[in-house]
Amino acid sequence: MFDPRRPALVILLAALAACGAGSPPAAPRALPGEAPSRVAEAQVGEAAARPEIPADAPLVVFLGDSIAAGLHLSPLDAFPAVLQRELAAAGRPFRLVNAGTSGDTTAGGLRRVDWILKQRPDVLVVELGGNDGLRGQDLAAVESNLRAIASKGRAAGARVVLLGVRIPESYGADYAGAFRAIYPRVATELELDFVPEFMDGVGGVPDMNLEDGLHPTAAGHARIAQNVAPVLSAVLAALPPREAR
Repeated sequence: MFDPRRPALVILLAALAACGAGSPPAAPRALPGEAPSRVAEAQVGEAAARPEIPADAPLVVFLGDSIAAGLHLSPLDAFPAVLQRELAAAGRPFRLVNAGTSGDTTAGGLRRVDWILKQRPDVLVVELGGNDGLRGQDLAAVESNLRAIASKGRAAGARVVLLGVRIPESYGADYAGAFRAIYPRVATELELDFVPEFMDGVGGVPDMNLEDGLHPTAAGHARIAQNVAPVLSAVLAALPPREAR
């Protein structure tokens, strides 16, 4: 029997087939003037930027400011994400929580740390103090806040890694020197894992920072990751098996 709707149905199916409906998404194609190899490199780069991390890998939380947050950059270029990729490739994978907040201070970190510790991190990396120093905050308060953050992290069962911060001597040589001395003192007295100058080779180096002179470029974050990697790798290696934690 003739169905008057059949020709319209055939035309509709043909149109859908031509548009690729019901088919898997096509692989990205090179744009006019773009080499196909560039597209392949982008696909490989995206895969490398998001490594596969085992579900039972240690949880590492970075409690920090705009440096940890990777201000003005892709989150994948911030040094915590760079560290995750590099250590995963080296056989030390970890699950990452980037709790970097632009403009944060040690006082802000202390206010946030209890909530962050509810996630039960195995490692707490503390990257705070730069904003305190640039604002000329009271040094005793900065030290007290760092001690309280570290103590809370330890009490929650996390290994605490303290990143040493320094500020330019243009803020006053005496103040800058006393500020810098806080970090090794806290790390030593509380027996924390410590990176003395996590911004070594980046702070004050024009090519490693954006135009504001304060926030690292992607290359700067890669250098920071190199500075932190040995200590964090050793901490991860020393963690007990997950069932014992």
